[in-house]
Amino acid sequence: VQLQASGGGLVQAGGSLRLSCEAPESIFSNSDMAWYRQAPGSERELVALITGSGRTEYGNSVMGRFTISRDNTKSTVWLQMNNLKPEDTAVYYCKAATFFKNYWGKGTLVTVSS
Repeated sequence: VQLQASGGGLVQAGGSLRLSCEAPESIFSNSDMAWYRQAPGSERELVALITGSGRTEYGNSVMGRFTISRDNTKSTVWLQMNNLKPEDTAVYYCKAATFFKNYWGKGTLVTVSS
């Protein structure tokens, strides 16, 4: 099962990007969806999570700047990233967490220049 993440790119500090991730409907409808990121030399960290009922959680470093949302009719989750900072540079991964298994996307690179 492959999650399709897209929307990464190069942006200047203070700019915005919107990531999207589409999953098979059979997976998406039973999943909490999350975005993680991994910078070079660092461990993968949780950026944001949204449950099937819409409850959200955010990492401390992105709170107030990033917004996660989902559309269950499109089996898609988005990550709106505003006021980007150079320290947000990382590969961003989408994850679908079901009761039995986690599914990961390939990742999309976000580079924020100062």
